[in-house]
Amino acid sequence: MLAWRVTQIVSRSSRIVFLRGNKHHFVLKRFLTTTPFIMSSENGIGGSPAEEKVTLGPDGQPLSKKALKKMEKEKEKEKKKAEREAKQAAEAEAKDAEDYAKDRYAVLPMAQSREKTSKVWTKVKDLTSEAVGKRVLVRARLHTTRGTGKQCFMILRDRQYTVQGICAVNDVISKGMVKFATGINKESIVDVEGEVKSAAQKVQSCSQEDVEIFVDKIFVVSLAEPRLPLQIDDASRPETDEEQAHVNQDTKLDNRIIDLRTVPNQAIFSIQAGVCHLFREFLVSQGFHEIHTPKIISAASEGGANVFEVTYFKGKAYLAQSPQLYKQMVLCADFDRVFTIGSVFRAEDSNTHRHLTEFIGLDIEMTFMEHYHEVIDMIGRTFVHIFKGLRDRYAEDIAKVQKQYPSEPFKFLEPSLVLNYCEGVDMLREAGIDMNYDEDLSWFYYLSVFEWSNSYDMFMRGEEVLSGAQRIHDSDLLAERAKLHEIDLEKIKAYIDSFRYGAPPHGGGGIGLERVVMLYLDIHNVRKSSMFPRDPKRVTP
Repeated sequence: MLAWRVTQIVSRSSRIVFLRGNKHHFVLKRFLTTTPFIMSSENGIGGSPAEEKVTLGPDGQPLSKKALKKMEKEKEKEKKKAEREAKQAAEAEAKDAEDYAKDRYAVLPMAQSREKTSKVWTKVKDLTSEAVGKRVLVRARLHTTRGTGKQCFMILRDRQYTVQGICAVNDVISKGMVKFATGINKESIVDVEGEVKSAAQKVQSCSQEDVEIFVDKIFVVSLAEPRLPLQIDDASRPETDEEQAHVNQDTKLDNRIIDLRTVPNQAIFSIQAGVCHLFREFLVSQGFHEIHTPKIISAASEGGANVFEVTYFKGKAYLAQSPQLYKQMVLCADFDRVFTIGSVFRAEDSNTHRHLTEFIGLDIEMTFMEHYHEVIDMIGRTFVHIFKGLRDRYAEDIAKVQKQYPSEPFKFLEPSLVLNYCEGVDMLREAGIDMNYDEDLSWFYYLSVFEWSNSYDMFMRGEEVLSGAQRIHDSDLLAERAKLHEIDLEKIKAYIDSFRYGAPPHGGGGIGLERVVMLYLDIHNVRKSSMFPRDPKRVTP
């Protein structure tokens, strides 16, 4: 008689259909079980047990030898794959541990000018489609970084220009290098090296939209503090954007160095430099000589009380309200056409959008042959040259400013519109302003012995940017006018004496640089066009 017993679980099926013995199949009644098994038969009278394993397939049927062999091969294949992956993971871990890119990134020691190399540096503005495929070395500020897994996206900024850099793990770039790049503080100065490639799609957040640098070296030249007093993006936000945070003007001015890094400010002061360049360019072409005049003087150059008094050793001196006296004196020395660019000081307690206590004056003085309108014509032509030059040469800068300060383009006439005093008063009266014809006669050196002075003002967008006049070139009349303004003649003796030896008819004017820039760009406040503004409430930074 044969006895049967369960010897080994071989199936994962929950329903057993039949069992296999040594020589015979025994059909069993279907039954449920949660534990798949096999059975073996043995001889009940001293016979040795005979066992046979049965492996069931997904359908509950026993697998054939061929299927079993195939299954074993698959298991072996999976085992080898797992071993291979484990080995690769171990190698990668070991590789990361030794950091194979450690020579490709670092914080550099302070530059001490100990060596000169033949390295060639590329400016961000020169990274165009023509640079694709080239290796470049760039020094820039790290505007932003963003790490995503095994790669880091960075925006590099060089003045007004920005480009995207990508640092991704590969055979030469380690995870440690990517982590290092991601962790560099914003506004740090870095040297990056890599290949320029075409961007898959335009990088709209950068000025260099069509290219990217695939960075494989990055070194920190100067590490910025982790916390900035203001964010560059916040300080650059358009004035018309009412949904996001803005930085107020005092905060910007208190942290002017950070504020000046913004693209609009870089453009504003590029334009300011352009005004000076165009002013100088035109006047030199017209035979003018550039001069430099003292800023510490013995008496108020404009008369009145709006002058800064300073201690000068055992005496007193004053900060020049203008270069006026010296411009006239050099004309008496036969420099017939002169100009100067320099600081002007006004002790005026005026807290307005257009007044500063120190500003840059662009001053002109010239002799004329018959009529002071020769001077007006020259100044008008100077302004036209400046306006045309800004329009034609600085369009890119103007566009960058307008992104933050939207405005109507500045319009001008060629030649400049000139209105006489009575015409101007009549126009003001028509506009409802109560004004008489005899108002607003000014400085002691203006020629005003007749009913009206031979003086003039010039305006941009309705605000004054220049005052000027025909000057008095008679020494006696000049002394008389100085006394009338209560000026000590002894303190301006050299000035008066220069007219006693023969002085030509002459005139000129002074232009406020910051006002010209403010009004041309329509940025509403002269402090925005002054690099480090001074007003009655601010003497720092």
